[in-house]
Amino acid sequence: MEQLILQRIGILHGDITSREDAPKNFDESERVGTLEIYPEFQEGLEGIAAGQTIVVLFWLHKSSRDILKVYPRGDRSKGLRGVFATRSPVRPNPIAISELKVLAIKGNQLEVSGLDILDGTPIIDIKKKIS
Repeated sequence: MEQLILQRIGILHGDITSREDAPKNFDESERVGTLEIYPEFQEGLEGIAAGQTIVVLFWLHKSSRDILKVYPRGDRSKGLRGVFATRSPVRPNPIAISELKVLAIKGNQLEVSGLDILDGTPIIDIKKKIS
């Protein structure tokens, strides 16, 4: 089987330092932070503008990768579910997806709102939101 290789394109800077402090989802958050895109990928930001919503993929480097069943949102009354039926950060490939509003762009830094991701989390991709 071919080995997959992901490349970090940047890092998130924000004020969320623990999972307990993180909003449960980007659509429930007004938290603001900065996406620092590494200089070698800055050219890929061309066409992104303030006011736009982007889809950002993060590598949840602090998440467990060996858990396959969780209680959705930690609510035990809902019963255990497979991680692929939830938005849980624990999963074999801990990739998170967030829709973030671009507030400002300064060179290789995007100020965004809607954060639900921990400070220092690697960014693996950015995509245009499909309307």
